[in-house]
Formats: sequence, C-alpha cells, structure tokens
Amino acid sequence: MATAVFHRAVGTLQSCQLHYNSGVHDSGNFLVRLVPKPFIVDIRLSKRGNYGSGERKFCVIQASTSSTSVSDPVSCPSNNNTRESRKKSNEAALILIRHGESLWNEKNLFTGCVDVPLTRKGVEEAIEAGKRISNIPVDVIYTSSLIRAQMTAMLAMTQHRRRKVPIIIHNESEQARTWSQIYSEDTMKQSIPVIAAWQLNERMYGELQGLNKQETADRFGKEKVHEWRRSYDIPPPNGESLEMCAQRAVAYFKESIEPQLLSGKNVMIAAHGNSLRSIIMYLDQLTSQEVISLELSTGIPMLYIFKEGKFIRRGSPVGPMEAGVYAYTRGLALYRQKLDEMLH
Repeated sequence: MATAVFHRAVGTLQSCQLHYNSGVHDSGNFLVRLVPKPFIVDIRLSKRGNYGSGERKFCVIQASTSSTSVSDPVSCPSNNNTRESRKKSNEAALILIRHGESLWNEKNLFTGCVDVPLTRKGVEEAIEAGKRISNIPVDVIYTSSLIRAQMTAMLAMTQHRRRKVPIIIHNESEQARTWSQIYSEDTMKQSIPVIAAWQLNERMYGELQGLNKQETADRFGKEKVHEWRRSYDIPPPNGESLEMCAQRAVAYFKESIEPQLLSGKNVMIAAHGNSLRSIIMYLDQLTSQEVISLELSTGIPMLYIFKEGKFIRRGSPVGPMEAGVYAYTRGLALYRQKLDEMLH
C-alpha cells in the first residue's frame, strides 16, 4: 500500500494536526508548523487569512512521510465557483449512507436534530451497509454531529476488508487535540480520520421535534403536515425547510468534501435523509421538484464515481449489480484485486 496520507479540513476557528517531518511552511493563507517529534503538523490560519460570512475558510493540506515538504494544498473553492471551473482529478469513490433506523424512527416521532441512537435494527442495517461497501476504498469519513450517523459510520467500517480503524478527529479545543494525539506512525497508517460536522445534520424540524407523526397529522391536518415534510421551501414552525438544510449541507460539501475528491481521496459520508437528499440534488443536478420526491432507504449505501470533474452515480454496490459496479471502473477492480491478494 502507498505511504499513508492524512487529509484534514481546517474547521472554523480550529486548527488541524497531521503526522509529518520538521520545518516551517507558509502556504498563502495558512501557516504550517512542522514539529519533529512526535511527527505532528500544526496548521493554523495566518492573520492574512480570508474570511467569509464571519467564518474562516476550510482547506486541505496533504502530508506524506516520504517527502520533505508539504505538497501543494487544494485550493478552497469560492462560493461562486461552478462545475466547469473544477480541476480534473484522479478517479475517486464517494459513498453516501443514510443512518440506520433510530429509536425515534421506530416510535414514529419527528427526530430532526435531537440526538437519538440506533435501534437494534439500525445497528444491523449499519453492519449490512458495511458489508456492501467492504471492497470499496475509504480514505476519509464525514458524518454529522449526531450519534445515529456516527454509529452508522463506525459500525459500517467494522466490516471493511482493509481493516483500518476509523478515528473521530477532536478539534473542539486545544486540550481535546492534545489528549487525542497518536504517537505511532504505523498506527496512523492503519487509521481513517472521521470528521463530524453539524452542517451535515438532519433538517431541524422545529416545534415538530419529539411529536408523533400520526398525532401531528390528526391535529394539523394531513395536507399541512405533508407540506411541512415534503415541500422544498416551506419550513415547519420554527424549523428548517429542505431549502435551508440544502444551503448549509451543500456549502459544506463544496468547501470541505469536494476538495478531498479532487485530490483523489475516497470519501464516505454517513448522514441523514434530508442532508443527503440535498447533496444528491447537487451531485445529480436535480430541480427542487425532483428532489422532494427523492426517497432514501436507511442503511443502503449509494456509490458515486468522481472523475474529471463529474459525479457519476452507480447506485448501491450490492448483490448481482456488484459486478457491474466494479466493471465500470478499473481503479475499483484493481483495489479489490489487491485486497484479495493481501487477505488470501
């Protein structure tokens, strides 16, 4: 396997740490301080960093123990960038998974941004999803800040044949960063960074959260509840519409996840029905009318291939269609062949 390379987005008002050699590098808007032992790179925004909407921009830095300098960072796409302006990239896989059934799904309650865990069925769905993607490379994982999405990502990766360990990146404080440092380069090579972002959270259902869906329909009328749930731009009381959810989820995808794909990294996103519908709307260039009819099953992964600036949907890599998935791309077929050789 190639030398392990860790990519991390530098989040709002946060710094990022990577394994690397010693030295100092000034990369435009970023100052990169490279410390010899224990091979930690401290990346912080410099004073001349750009600001947008009151927040600092995300960017991706690549580090490799086989080199003596930080390779060129992938530029942060600006808000007015278009599909046509994308750089050509290596082929990369993008896996989308809606979390498994939650305890409030089971009880037919509006969940939204309430942090509810998976049911036993949800755990089984997450494990099954992992089996379906067990031959597809994963270099970095993104989840929402909600436990049901994080459980789904972690459980899915227990089934991956590469057997790398997913590790949640803690950048919420200096102490969290210090206490979660890894001091073994070999261990780092066998790890996958997991980045949790609130922007990938489920749509916030406002005053509907915690209410029974059937009782709410009886109280307000089926048509009104259907409008709240399935319209594109009409929010429930004090909640988010799908349009509002899409604004944050797609912006985060463009700023933080798409640069990973552009650099050739294989990405998995474990999130929620509405945040994933929003991202699919962007990937497939769906209209607002098309996206409201889009249904995503819990625990069923969807595969996209990102190549030459385009997203190509391959559906779910499962069952009799799996051969078609691998036949579509030589890269995925070679990866599976290497897994077979390594594990047998």
